[in-house]
Amino acid sequence: MNICIVGTGYVGLVTAACFAEMGNQVCCVDINHAVVETLTNGGIHIYEPGLEDIVKRNLADKRLNFTTSIEEGMKDSLVVFNCVGTPPNPDGSCDLSYVFDVAAQVGRHMEEYKIIINKSTVPVGTADNVREIIKNELQKRGVDIDFDVVSNPEFLKEGDAIGDFMKPDRIIIGTDNPRPIEVLEEIYAPFARSRDKFITMGIRSAEMTKYTANCMLATKISFINEMANICEAVGADIKDVRIGIGADHRIGYHFIYPGVGYGGSCFPKDVNALIQTAVSRDYTPTLLTAVDEVNNRQKLKLAAKIHNYFEAFGGVKNKVLGLWGLAFKANTDDIRDSASLVIIKNLTDAGMKVRAYDPAAGENSRKLLADNPLVEILDDQYDVLAGADALAVATDWNQFRNPDFKTIKKQLNAPVIFDGRNLYSPRQMKEAGFSYFGVGRL
Repeated sequence: MNICIVGTGYVGLVTAACFAEMGNQVCCVDINHAVVETLTNGGIHIYEPGLEDIVKRNLADKRLNFTTSIEEGMKDSLVVFNCVGTPPNPDGSCDLSYVFDVAAQVGRHMEEYKIIINKSTVPVGTADNVREIIKNELQKRGVDIDFDVVSNPEFLKEGDAIGDFMKPDRIIIGTDNPRPIEVLEEIYAPFARSRDKFITMGIRSAEMTKYTANCMLATKISFINEMANICEAVGADIKDVRIGIGADHRIGYHFIYPGVGYGGSCFPKDVNALIQTAVSRDYTPTLLTAVDEVNNRQKLKLAAKIHNYFEAFGGVKNKVLGLWGLAFKANTDDIRDSASLVIIKNLTDAGMKVRAYDPAAGENSRKLLADNPLVEILDDQYDVLAGADALAVATDWNQFRNPDFKTIKKQLNAPVIFDGRNLYSPRQMKEAGFSYFGVGRL
């Protein structure tokens, strides 16, 4: 099948590559000429494990191509996947200008029946707006061409997006017309061979399902962080508490890892977007507001521990912190809404110097933090510790899980570790002679 993908971000490029991998002819559209040139030459502009190999393979096999022209991209395609970005507005609502621009271009250029699929995360009611925009463009042209608008939300985790796409838990198809269902089931059939993964529902329900899923996961993270903070107050260990509650199958162990709070391009944006959607309908989303507030507070928790520790040594001013981790989580170079950035700003505002390392997000961080003279991004995790007064861990990369503690102790001015991901055992750290501070640990 010929497929058009509009947008080459995490969602668009992964979607295009995986569809091409299954034998489809995929044309991917992006307005950024530099990005299209990079992709056409076999490179990729984002960090996602396994993605570059798939892009190169399907380029070589001529199943995947890239263009800046949406007219060219959709010419021979029955389906058009709208995968452009939906960044947050200053008030937390969702900026749909890119989504609507794609819809307008589709209306200007379509010559025959098309299925327009909203894959980007968009507020409830967006499909109705997209439909009206396309209708208006067709009316301007004086033509009457049939089309359908479908909601097919993505459920991809950064760092494991290929695996999530190839082996999805579910495939949501939101439509008010049965006509597109058969086409979508054909496209997704290779990804649903082991069992029936298709869930069909109304468009608005599909749009709401995406937000509900992300807000539920964000809620679990804020909940366990709240419990970790209470554990510290009452003298309990969150690790034991987590094991105890996770054994209940109604709760489970997924997404109840305490730490520095959630970040990235999805959870913060989607929680705030749903809050704004609710408020615009005169509903006060008390729980979601609390989830967001707890998360914002949690991002400062590790910095507060650092301040408290150094208070006895004259404060953090002119002290040096070695920081491991800049991405909002492991296996990505994404630093959007990363807790590390909040921690760095808080500490450097107080005069502390930060030397940081991340296996993938170093370059992005250098660009963003270039104007902060108190921040230095290095290319080796142990180099950041030379002469530092403490180590802080903010991202759970595998290479941080079992490091050389002898080297750490030798490099640091004092054996102090602030573990924002609870990677290490408090008992073992104490036995090794470290002053250790975790999240909700004894």
